[in-house]
Amino acid sequence: MKPAFYGLLLALQFLTRVPIPVACPWTLATSRWAVRCYPLVGMLLGALMAAAGQLFAGLPAPLLTLLLLSLWVALSGGLHLDGLMDVADALGSNTPLEKRWAIMKDPHVGSFAIIALLFQLAWKGALLWAWLEAGISLLWLVAVLGLGRLAAVALLVQVPAARKEGLAWSWQQHLGHRDLLLSMLPLALLWWLTPGWVLALGALLFFLLSYGALIIRAFKGINGDIVGAAIEGGELWLLLVVWLSLSSVTG
Repeated sequence: MKPAFYGLLLALQFLTRVPIPVACPWTLATSRWAVRCYPLVGMLLGALMAAAGQLFAGLPAPLLTLLLLSLWVALSGGLHLDGLMDVADALGSNTPLEKRWAIMKDPHVGSFAIIALLFQLAWKGALLWAWLEAGISLLWLVAVLGLGRLAAVALLVQVPAARKEGLAWSWQQHLGHRDLLLSMLPLALLWWLTPGWVLALGALLFFLLSYGALIIRAFKGINGDIVGAAIEGGELWLLLVVWLSLSSVTG
């Protein structure tokens, strides 16, 4: 069980800014378990956000929305937002493939990256506010953040890396469908926490098919930035789907 435990700690260290003062060995086994733990880490982050929402439930909806959105960014350290911004700059450039890759690697931030960041945070904030106004349980954040990171695992397993370099490519050399299935096991808790979550899983599949087709066409494969952008895009899409599905019921 040690590889699984260290894999969870590695996933927490990589995907979050939660302080984990443990030196974890990076081996074939622990790195595979780290990927398998992606959805579990997302569920833990969602649970922290739901707990914060319960703790500060007395705040006006706009302030609670801003608090939750700030916590969302702080917990991940903006890691996935960085990927979204890089992909936005590359796609917005409307240049040949090699130039798009060069833009994605460029540490400078372009106008398309800023636009993508602003709209991503604005839409997330607006949808969180809409959730609060509609009385949707914040426990659904457990499903949204867990499924969002399942999208990353699915891309790593199903879509080849565009180039033989980077962490995404090195991970892919040892990942298979068994790893994807194992990563889904913690999601069984959603049957109890958020009945009806299977609809969100179906919505995620639709997102993955659409996003995967776009990425293959634009970049011929994935890298770490593209995987991070998938987490951000998947979360935003699921926020919208949950609101559309539940707002009329709770209202």
